[in-house]
Amino acid sequence: MRVFLKKGRERPVLNGHPWIFSGAIEKTEEDSGSTAIADVFDSRGNWLARGLYNPKSQIRVRILTWEKEEIDSFFFCRRLSQAAALREKFLPPSTNSYRVVNGEGDLLPGLVVDRYSDFLVCQFFTAGIDKLKGAGVDALSSLFKPRGIYERSEGGVRDEEELPPSVGVLVGEEPPELVRIEENQISFLVDVRKGQKTGFFLDQRDNRTLLSSLARDMTILNCFAYTGGFAAYALKAGAKRVISVESSRPALELARESFDLNGFSVAEQDLVRADAFSYLKSCTEEFDIVVLDPPALARKRGDVAAAAGSYKFLNLHALRLLKPGGLLFTFCCSQHLSLDLFQKIVFGAAVDASRRVQLLKRLGHPPDHPVSLHHPEGEYLKGFLLSVLE
Repeated sequence: MRVFLKKGRERPVLNGHPWIFSGAIEKTEEDSGSTAIADVFDSRGNWLARGLYNPKSQIRVRILTWEKEEIDSFFFCRRLSQAAALREKFLPPSTNSYRVVNGEGDLLPGLVVDRYSDFLVCQFFTAGIDKLKGAGVDALSSLFKPRGIYERSEGGVRDEEELPPSVGVLVGEEPPELVRIEENQISFLVDVRKGQKTGFFLDQRDNRTLLSSLARDMTILNCFAYTGGFAAYALKAGAKRVISVESSRPALELARESFDLNGFSVAEQDLVRADAFSYLKSCTEEFDIVVLDPPALARKRGDVAAAAGSYKFLNLHALRLLKPGGLLFTFCCSQHLSLDLFQKIVFGAAVDASRRVQLLKRLGHPPDHPVSLHHPEGEYLKGFLLSVLE
């Protein structure tokens, strides 16, 4: 089908932005009212790009290519080969789990693929990429030859695209209940079928590594610990004590299994099943390092105001618990809350906590979660490493 833009609305496409909103479109031709591959033209009829059209989405077209090429298995093989080559440059051989495809960052909008040892876990978030699932899975099978490919396509984005959840085996074996992975010579057990996201927070790998470089002989509070990723890195590095706070009993039990797998000694009272908000408010201990890695608190744009209050609460109470010279790792993975706003929230928390704070480093995604420079909306993970002076 053919999509024609309104006069003057072609500039973002020419500049490489992969989204075309409904308000930028003047007319369509050969529109069947369903998802389709579409060629995009400016108002004068000049061809601009080719992408996935969805008449039910506010993001009407998600661009796949600015070249006149077929969208088939060979197309996916080329894109996936490029993605694989990028990961080979940056990932150490001691790590067998990473993000294979990061949506728009790898020029495959709507598609996320994570590798967990010999298994791939896919998320087809949009109607357009869902329609091309067969070609994508064929290319993944051919290139990576996994034991199995498992689908975890569910969540708010699919709801907005009017797609039902789709979960199950696509190719090969079903993953076992727990998949053992290796990350920087640390072993983790991952529930890829029921765990959060695709089972593990692969996007925090480099930030876990940074914590390990600072953790020796430190007392650490790890909030929203999930299955203990940050805690494991700190324990391996020789932390004096790590308290992990997590509201999910299964997640804490899995953290314990991963700690035992690596030979890390952790007292039972240091695995705390509790709401992190309540724990931070009532805690009276002081720590050398606090890690705040909450889930997305603003899942849609209308949630930002309420989420800002929650982020301020967390950071204010975390800062109060730090010793002079202590460090705070604080994160926000809410795509709708900007880096600038997050920094202002943390600044407000420091003022209200009466702590003087240094910003040591801005934190974000590792290289296997690339973000297109033309698509800043893809930069969802934001973080700061802060030092409390007094």
